[in-house]
Order: sequence, then C-alpha cells, then structure tokens
Amino acid sequence: MRKAGLILTAALFVSAGMAGAATIEVRMLNKGEAGAMVFEPAFVAAEVGDTIRFVSVDPGHNAASIEGMLPEGVAPFESEMSKDFELTVGAEGLYGIKCTPHYAMGMVALVQVGEAVNLEAAKAVVQKGKARARFEALFAEVK
Repeated sequence: MRKAGLILTAALFVSAGMAGAATIEVRMLNKGEAGAMVFEPAFVAAEVGDTIRFVSVDPGHNAASIEGMLPEGVAPFESEMSKDFELTVGAEGLYGIKCTPHYAMGMVALVQVGEAVNLEAAKAVVQKGKARARFEALFAEVK
C-alpha cells in the first residue's frame, strides 16, 4: 500500500511539472511588422519543456536550426516546407532558427531557453545578408 502511495505521489509531481509547460506560437510570414520574410515574434523567451509552435501562415516557409546555434546536445532539426512544426525545447541556451529558402533575406528567429549558456558560440556564427542585422537586434534582447 505504501509503495502505491509513493508511485501516486511521484506521478502527481511529474504531471504538475508538465502542467507548467507553455506552448508559444511563432508565425511564419511573407510580411510582418519587421518587414518581408519574418518570424513573428522573432525573439522568444522560453523555459525547458516549453513547446515552440511554428505556424505556416503563408506558404513557402519552414523552421530549421542554424549550425552552431544550438545548445550542446540538441539535435539539428528542419521542418517540412509550408507545414506547422512543433519544437519542444529540452535544454537551456539559445536556439538559432532560419527559414531555409529565405535565410539570406533575414528570416531568422532566436529562442532563449533559460540561461543563454551558448551566447558566445551563437554570436560567433557568421550570418549572411539581412540575417546579420536581424541577429544583432535579436542578440540585444537576450537576458
């Protein structure tokens, strides 16, 4: 009987922790407040266990990780074109994200999960085209 009580207590703690996880929506747009080809919002503050839901509002976009801009141990990812995509963040740090066909046009996003433990490594990644200027602004939002 005591063992069953311990298992029930453990299950309650696990489900309570999961209840606190948030889902944050990021829209993939041809045009937004920051101009053409954008993620909106482009900067997201999240906690470990949260889910970032990339919504394909306009066709022709995806969400893909940028090499060198993920926390240690996080596997690279790339969603299908014109499809919604969910990324559950499992490690603290910065997640650099691009739309593959519109990367040079500056369609990038930055997700900060907890502490920005990989800030210097993420900043050291060479960006191309408009992505460089957009990342400068996004890094200014890191806390």
